[in-house]
Amino acid sequence: MTLSVIIPTYNEAHNIGYLVESLRRYVPPGYLVEILVVDANSPDGTAEAARRAGATVLLAPQPGRAAQMNHGARHASGRIFYFVHADVSVHPDYVTTIEQAVARGHEAGCYRFRFDSAHPLLRINSYGTRFRGLMSRGGDQTLFITRALFQRLGGFNERFVIMEDFEIIIRIRRVTPFFIVPQDVVVSARKYETNSWLRVQIANLTAFALFFLKVSPVRIARTYKAMLNYY
Repeated sequence: MTLSVIIPTYNEAHNIGYLVESLRRYVPPGYLVEILVVDANSPDGTAEAARRAGATVLLAPQPGRAAQMNHGARHASGRIFYFVHADVSVHPDYVTTIEQAVARGHEAGCYRFRFDSAHPLLRINSYGTRFRGLMSRGGDQTLFITRALFQRLGGFNERFVIMEDFEIIIRIRRVTPFFIVPQDVVVSARKYETNSWLRVQIANLTAFALFFLKVSPVRIARTYKAMLNYY
C-alpha cells in the first residue's frame, strides 16, 4: 500500500515537527508512506521545521485548507490520501488501520477523537465523535479517502474557506458509506483554552446554522472568527 499523508499548514512551527516525526515513526516495515506538508507561506518557520523533520514541503499557490489539500493531492503519489491537521496526534496504527478499512471496502472515513485535556465537557464532546451524525465530524478527526474516490468527487470545494471538511463528507455520503474508525486521534484543546467551552460551542453551532442555510462561506468564516479569540 502507498499512503500519502497531506497536511495543510499556516504558522504551525510549534506542532509540525512532532507530527511529522510521529507519522514517520509509526510506519511499519514494508509500507510506503509519503508526508506532504502544504504550507501557506507561514512567517514562523513552519516549512523549515517540516523539512527538518523529514516531510516533503510544498508551497501553496493560494491559502485556505481546501486549496492547500487539493494542491497536496495533485502532487501525491499514493493510492490512498490521509488528510491531517497539524495540531493532531495520529493513532500509532494509522497505516495498517487505514489499509484494513480500505481492504474491507471503505473508500473514505475518519477517526474518533479525544482532546488533550481532561476537562469533563470536552470529554462529552469527544464521546459524541463515535456517532454518525454530521455535527460529530470535522477535519480534526483526520480524513482518509481513496485517490479514485477523491478524483471522482473533484477534491475539496475551494469555495469553502471554512466547513470544507463537512462539505466533502456530505458528497462522500451520497456515493458511498462513510466509515468511522473505532480508535481515537488526539486533538488539541487550544481553541477551548483560549476561549471558553460555551463560547466555542456557540460559535460552532452558529457556523453550522449558516452552513445549512447556504450562507456564503466567506461570511461564515468572517462570523466565526469574530466570535472567537485566536491564539
